[in-house]
Amino acid sequence: MNPRSIFGMIPPVTKNLIIINFIVWLAMLVLPQKLGLDFEALGGLHYFSAPDFNPAQLLTYMFMHSTAGAAHLFFNMFTLFMFGVTLERTLGSTRFLFYYLSCGVGAALVQELVWALTWENTFVPIIANLNHIDFETSREAINQAMAAGEELPFLNYLVTIGASGAVYGVLLAFGMLFPNRPLFLMFIPVPIKAKWMVIGYGAIELLIGMSTMRGAADGVAHFAHLGGMIFGFLMLYYWKKQGTVHGDNY
Repeated sequence: MNPRSIFGMIPPVTKNLIIINFIVWLAMLVLPQKLGLDFEALGGLHYFSAPDFNPAQLLTYMFMHSTAGAAHLFFNMFTLFMFGVTLERTLGSTRFLFYYLSCGVGAALVQELVWALTWENTFVPIIANLNHIDFETSREAINQAMAAGEELPFLNYLVTIGASGAVYGVLLAFGMLFPNRPLFLMFIPVPIKAKWMVIGYGAIELLIGMSTMRGAADGVAHFAHLGGMIFGFLMLYYWKKQGTVHGDNY
């Protein structure tokens, strides 16, 4: 089959989301060298108290991916393609776009909450050591600076990018609407029902996320992934109760 005809069969929102993400990734790869732009500083999701934060980042961050390689972008877009096509045809393009963006924003809000609960344990010990003071003195100094409205540049280090939160919402929706669809995963030779795959992914993200809160950071926003699934669940639960969305038990 002609690749162009395959691409033409992808419904419009899924197709355009993939195109936009690839265009932004290419821009992030090329333009910083030519124009000196820092895309992550402008559009990456920052902690709300950080100097570089602005509300638009709740939306823009989900269209940005790491330029250290193509894997981050590829796996997110491949997953969006695999499950978004069926989901968009089931929900309709307008509702699917609303769902996707809402999951991404929901993921960002959960990540902001996690940062609010953990940033002190991340930065206060470092600042205390650099200034040769104890933990409590360092924390009190930082809190006083925040209360006085002073900028804390170190908070700019809390930043995340990627469509993973929205994509995890897509996975959640597929599992809820098509719970018994058989899926094949790499290195597992037997099919797994979609509902078990989604539950497994959620459990893994929760376990890893909890370990990162205890200091085993791996550079992945696991709670943002969970946030996308939580917001997706709430929307689909509401729509199903209203009788406006239906899946199947194939």
